[in-house]
Amino acid sequence: MNKKTLELLAPAKDLVTGIDALNCGADAVYIGAEHFGARVAAGNSVADIEKLAARAHKYRAKVYAAVNTILTDEEMPRAQKLIGQLWDAGVDGVIIQDMGLLEAGLPPVPLIASTQGHNTTPEKVLFLEKAGFKRVILARELTLEEIKAIRAKTSVELEFFVHGSLCVCYSGQCYLSFALGGRSGNRGECAQPCRKLYTLKDAAGEVIAGNKHLLSLKDMNLGKRLGNLTDAGITSFKIEGRLKDRDYVRNIVAYYRKELDKVMAKKGFDRPSAGKSLTGFNPDPNKTFNRGYTDYFLDGNPADIASPDTPKFVGEMMGRVSDLKPGSFRIHGAEKFHPGDGITYFDKDGVLAGSLVNGVNDGRVRADNLRGMDNGTTIYRNLDKEFLRALDREGAQRRFGLKLEFSDYEGGFSLKAGDERGISAEVKFRGVKAVAQKPEAALETIKKQLSKLGESEYYLEALEIKLSKPYFVPVSTLNDLRRDALAALEKAGGALPEREELALVPNEYPYPETVLDFTANVFNSKAARFYKRHGVTEIAVAAEGGADLAGKPLMTTRFCIRRRLGLCKKGKPVEPLHMEDAEGRRFRLEFDCEACRMRLYLEK
Repeated sequence: MNKKTLELLAPAKDLVTGIDALNCGADAVYIGAEHFGARVAAGNSVADIEKLAARAHKYRAKVYAAVNTILTDEEMPRAQKLIGQLWDAGVDGVIIQDMGLLEAGLPPVPLIASTQGHNTTPEKVLFLEKAGFKRVILARELTLEEIKAIRAKTSVELEFFVHGSLCVCYSGQCYLSFALGGRSGNRGECAQPCRKLYTLKDAAGEVIAGNKHLLSLKDMNLGKRLGNLTDAGITSFKIEGRLKDRDYVRNIVAYYRKELDKVMAKKGFDRPSAGKSLTGFNPDPNKTFNRGYTDYFLDGNPADIASPDTPKFVGEMMGRVSDLKPGSFRIHGAEKFHPGDGITYFDKDGVLAGSLVNGVNDGRVRADNLRGMDNGTTIYRNLDKEFLRALDREGAQRRFGLKLEFSDYEGGFSLKAGDERGISAEVKFRGVKAVAQKPEAALETIKKQLSKLGESEYYLEALEIKLSKPYFVPVSTLNDLRRDALAALEKAGGALPEREELALVPNEYPYPETVLDFTANVFNSKAARFYKRHGVTEIAVAAEGGADLAGKPLMTTRFCIRRRLGLCKKGKPVEPLHMEDAEGRRFRLEFDCEACRMRLYLEK
């Protein structure tokens, strides 16, 4: 990617969702391969990924395949073979976490360092650049200043998450799910214990916060911060969501397409892909799944980034209940509701409840199952039926800008066509030319017929008519010329630009550390060999490989519960706090206040 382009990168659960993302304006799509992806439930066949790549390349867009779990020695040959198949299928890059793959012998596929690799410092990112990575996906927790520091010391492409769900722990450094039930996030099987209910106690056993989702964070939304990120050095803006549905992908990608276009126009950047997305709906990130939004740590350490009341989608706040009766209530703006809308509210016990709207009449909203609601209860809408209908009904189309030039020559008429990809074609009609008796009407007919692009994949950007004199041209002739020109363009568009090839050249550039503990996630002999070649002298086995986790931190977070609850001591040492889950398990929270980090340990 050259320095003057900005990439909008969208998730794809499957082929259909990937096509939705492209139609809504994504410059690139990332998708899980059939094995070894960090979302085990979002695997896709090589055949489907090949179809997605073919569709993407038509728009000069790209497809990146996620093969970003850590691997056993037994799995390494399968992963190597899979990456070869993905390269043959047309992918433009592979996202990986396991450094052993760099020792496995890969095709010349550009490598992207997964955020699971804990990419937080200039030294680490520079190492990955020297090791042969084309791009590094930075940790979500970074501030703008930290991103700028990384950019100042490196030239590798930098990718950053701008929207979606947040893990409370640094990616790649969470071992809680594995420790509790054997399901490893680094193996794509996280059970999401961070979304569970916990009770927080002090050292004396006094309850500080009871039965809350204490580790559950809001979702990220940096739609209004893309310009800041561009100035900091980010060139690929990534939307989280390989498990999200089509409605989410359509809405969020369309929203970020509009926002990124504004930034590019202001700062003089171009798109790396072609085609304009024509959406029949107005995107709104509040309409699809979120836990509330946050800028996360972009500007430093905010006090409130948590979503302790529920990890579910509460929805848009619509107002407060009045005149509650069995099966209905009044609310200001009742006309905004429609039958089939989903509503939510927190009941008298503080538990999220919900219902479906049956109807709206005279300022009253009818709905079943309103238990626990009271006058004054705040109502939210987490399913806007009309908005979802618009997403399905109107959808989006991606079309190429088309320029036409209609002229005459001695033997007839010529139509030149060129699109924004730089593809051009010319078709001619040979025949007798008749001077128009009604020049204005003849000119209007030419404009009208040549502009009829219908359901083609083009929209008319410009039409230039260069006639030596006003001619009458039959409608049938104009239609034939237009159809033939579009067909010639389509045929010429089949020749796609070659993919970038990056063959790895092994080297011995020193790793920033010489001793690696279990958090380096070294799970196979090839990974160990890689690090040793780069100067590491001591390497501990990964948690999944049998490391003893007793007394080891199962989470390291930049989020701090003390800060969230107003208990921060401004850098002074503090006592640990303790959490309990519904199964009676106890966890100790220790606080590195100087570094502003929190660590979670399992207590016996």
